Amino acid sequence: MTDRHLVTCEHGGNRIPPACRALFAGHEALLASHRGHDPGALGLARQLAAALDAPLFLSVTSRLLIDLNRSLRHPRLYSEITRPAPAALRRALRDHYYLPYRRRVEEWIARATADGARVVHLSAHSFTPVLAGETRNADVGLLYDPGRPGERELCRRWQAALAVTAPELRVRRNYPYTGKSDGFTAWLRRRFPAEVYVGIELEVNQAWVFRGGEPWRQLRGLVIGALLTALE
Repeated sequence: MTDRHLVTCEHGGNRIPPACRALFAGHEALLASHRGHDPGALGLARQLAAALDAPLFLSVTSRLLIDLNRSLRHPRLYSEITRPAPAALRRALRDHYYLPYRRRVEEWIARATADGARVVHLSAHSFTPVLAGETRNADVGLLYDPGRPGERELCRRWQAALAVTAPELRVRRNYPYTGKSDGFTAWLRRRFPAEVYVGIELEVNQAWVFRGGEPWRQLRGLVIGALLTALE
């Protein structure tokens, strides 16, 4: 069975469509924060897709509008700004942004697996260095389901490769979140068996993004280079 690679970025931007801008008036600082999007995630996703010669599915609308990485029944699918909005507007957000994005990705995976391939899906994210007063003690997080051997082994190999090329980096598995928590990869695992679907969420500490320049460029190169080694 051959592998086909796929890259997604659910929180790539903080754009708000014109029809919803009145709702977000006065919330500009929130939109610019980690609550509004994942800083650096889109650039990371694009570089991953180029290195893997993989298709890239991305969204640049704000997660505060509707969170593409949450299930439909998740209490934070809508933010505190859009949750009180009229039901018709929330349905429109779901039908125009959420469902088409997730269907496009799921249909691509279905076609690839129907052709006999195993899909290795990398979902690019970034996390805030401090949340609720707690400092996150990692530079890179690899999120996966420990019960799925392909995911467990790929993350083990990825972490080991980074330990060789960048031993100074703090690379942790299932941190700062668990790979089995509510998310797009968790949903896709319910749709596709472990033999044909490997879903990994890559989380990078935004402290590197804010440094910018050469440190951020080098980190992306190290992470992607180690992934290519792990996939060999």
